[in-house]
Order: sequence, then structure tokens, then C-alpha cells
Amino acid sequence: MKYLAAVVGLVGGLVGVAVGADDITLESVPPVVVKTVPEAGAAGVDPKLTEIKVTFSKDMEDGTWSWVTLSKESFPKVNGKPKYLADKRTCVLPVKLESGKTYAIWVNSERANNFKDTDGQSAAPYLLVFKTK
Repeated sequence: MKYLAAVVGLVGGLVGVAVGADDITLESVPPVVVKTVPEAGAAGVDPKLTEIKVTFSKDMEDGTWSWVTLSKESFPKVNGKPKYLADKRTCVLPVKLESGKTYAIWVNSERANNFKDTDGQSAAPYLLVFKTK
């Protein structure tokens, strides 16, 4: 329940920013997650998948990220170092998944926000949840 409150608070905060600003531009807003592999909410994900990919709306600062644990049980086993692809927007986390398990990973959070764009703006937190077959 506390995670729901955090998400509601974050959304409320972002809405407040949008309503209070007359000069919103793509450059002025924080980066957001626009795509994930696997897709958020997916069931039946192949447990042989070896990489989780998160794509942002802006070019990101290389070498900085916050793959945050929701719980020890729901975080995948990391099998290498994260890296950005050549597009500068997609970060890859090498993983080893198990069959029949639900995974939940924060991409940034209220306390850990090292996914940043090239201007140093932290990405909006995003909760990625999926289940393997």
C-alpha cells in the first residue's frame, strides 16, 4: 500500500508541475520510460530472456542508473553490468530469470534516482512488473 501512495504522490506532483507551467517543453520535463522489454504487465515471459531493457524519452547520461529493489524476492539475479545501447536511450540489465516467478523492479525511485538525462535531470520513477512462464 505504501508503494501505491508513493506512485499517487508522484503522479500528483507531476500533474502539479504540468498545470503550473506555461512553458512546458520536451527539454524542460524529466525523461520518462517509453518502452520496456519485457513489457510491463506481461505474463508468460520466457525465463531464458537474458536482458531487461528500458528505453527513455530522452538521451541519457551514460554510467548512471538506479535499478531499485522492490523486494529481495522479486528482483532478478543480475548477471553482469548494466549498459546503455548506442541509441543513448536504452539501458540494458543482464539478468538470469527463473520460471514461474513475478519480478518487480523500480527504474529510479523516490530515494534512488540515478537514471538521468544528459542535462542531469532524473527520470520519473517507473515500476516494471512481469511474470515468467
